[in-house]
Amino acid sequence: MSQLFPMKQVFGFVFSLLLTTVALAVYFLDMSFAVGMTILLLTAFIQAGLQLVVFMHAGETKDKGAIYTNVFYGLIIALITVFGTLLAMVWDM
Repeated sequence: MSQLFPMKQVFGFVFSLLLTTVALAVYFLDMSFAVGMTILLLTAFIQAGLQLVVFMHAGETKDKGAIYTNVFYGLIIALITVFGTLLAMVWDM
């Protein structure tokens, strides 16, 4: 019976709800901008990783190394795009 119950998915769902509650607390507790953004970014990246591993089953195939490499590459490209845009448009460099 334990094979049929999706314990990993239930724990992932509960942890996602907990991360969402923490992110919602940032809004309701009126934190400073720096602290609030730090908590929001941290919970967002943790939740994205949780969704990828638990619900999209990224680590359950034989080519999981290629999947994680592609995700890492996509993250690097996204960060270069965001920081390049900030450098050009906001920081005038």
